[in-house]
Amino acid sequence: MRITDWDDAYANRDHIEDAETYVTRWPQDAAAFRADLLGQGRAELDLAYGASTRNRFDLFRPEKIPEGLVVFVHGGYWRTFDKNVWSRFAAGPLNQGWAVAMPSYTLAPEVPIDTITDEIGAAIEEAAAQIPGPIRLAGHSAGGHLVTRQVCADTALSPAVLQRIQHVVSISGVHDLRPLLMTTMNDDLRLDVISAAAESPALLVPVDGARVTVWVGGDERPEFVRQSTLLANIWTGLGADMTQVKEPGRHHFDVIDGLLEGGSDLTYSLLS
Repeated sequence: MRITDWDDAYANRDHIEDAETYVTRWPQDAAAFRADLLGQGRAELDLAYGASTRNRFDLFRPEKIPEGLVVFVHGGYWRTFDKNVWSRFAAGPLNQGWAVAMPSYTLAPEVPIDTITDEIGAAIEEAAAQIPGPIRLAGHSAGGHLVTRQVCADTALSPAVLQRIQHVVSISGVHDLRPLLMTTMNDDLRLDVISAAAESPALLVPVDGARVTVWVGGDERPEFVRQSTLLANIWTGLGADMTQVKEPGRHHFDVIDGLLEGGSDLTYSLLS
């Protein structure tokens, strides 16, 4: 089927019932979660990883010595949100004994996407310096792009940190940015054919030993299912250890809800 309306193909709020209730609830739940962990002495907020105003991350610690580090990168089409909206989604890994870092990053159009990619790499490096042991990366939507981008062969991550990354989970990620050239959001993203290709994991080579799960909701917009299948197919052919999961009944806004629970399939997959 030929797509003629690319804005609609990537429009999530228009196709999710009560979409605004999610956007309203997330920051409220996140604030309560941070307050609770601060009261327990288990949260360190606004840790710097760079010079820009939004180069900050929150670090949440489990009750005991961490099993390792999870870095969760938020979405919002590289243009919206910050770390303070998503704190509650650290709950699942925390309950399983993992520390969780959640970075903000500079948004488009202030910077291009390749700069955001570099910022997330810097955030991972700084968080890794705080927490020893294995590392898991997870990202939602644009965040799924940003975490898979870290395990491409041209990654800026140091070899020492890269070898600690044992699993990457891209949740409803965008892995080929070229279709975005045909959307109005590109007024902010400022991609062209060259930059879109250079920042598309599906057009790049994974690092040796990359293990990646692409997780998508069964009720998502078809483009997000296609984007997940695309990376799974291409990177399997390039030697990566790839898994694809289509979670039945989930849409773009509730597909991440598994991260709220330590015993969920999504949290189990991430930490396995």
